[in-house]
Amino acid sequence: MDAGAQYNPRTVEEVFRDLKGRRAGMIKALTTDVEEFYQQCDPEKENLCLYGFPNEQWEVNLPAEEVPPELPEPALGINFARDGMQEKDWLSLVAVHSDAWLLAVAFYFGSRFGFDKTDRQVPPPPSLLPTLRGSESVKYLKGQPKDEEEGLDEEEEEEHGDTLCGACGENYAADEFWICCDICEKWFHGKCVKITPARAEHIKQYKCPSCSNKRARP
Repeated sequence: MDAGAQYNPRTVEEVFRDLKGRRAGMIKALTTDVEEFYQQCDPEKENLCLYGFPNEQWEVNLPAEEVPPELPEPALGINFARDGMQEKDWLSLVAVHSDAWLLAVAFYFGSRFGFDKTDRQVPPPPSLLPTLRGSESVKYLKGQPKDEEEGLDEEEEEEHGDTLCGACGENYAADEFWICCDICEKWFHGKCVKITPARAEHIKQYKCPSCSNKRARP
């Protein structure tokens, strides 16, 4: 828990990076590290909490002893309900409470700053629950209007600036919708493969036209 308490973001961009790092850590606990997470949540132990850290790590631990705590506390006693529910339902419950905690931490940091009103806006991350249920297996990037989310646009441009559309060969632009093929992992303009943001929300596994047309080998 010390790793999370010592970190003190001082700008909007740092708060958002903190939020993304903590969320990534909690996703690990609920997906790739779920067996270890399940074992650590022993109902015979005291009130346990799931913490996510800015370095994308997670930890199951007792709540902070100081009152009030330095950071908002996540849901207490997540271990008590483990054996009284279906595992999937229990993990979903933990995910919902983790969403609430992530936003509480972000607003806690944000409330300490004297930003202008427009600078206080830290966009909430996608919920952990769809990730847990597998509906985020499709990767896509939804463009923002040029006059909104400028900080996020610049970050996306840096991360995906060298990405080329697998259909038209043009570079990534933050104001356009893109979708990634889950088979060949190539990125495509939504307009090039006739996929809209609304339609992408309901696709569990996206196959580009090329991968869809490949015949299975005998």
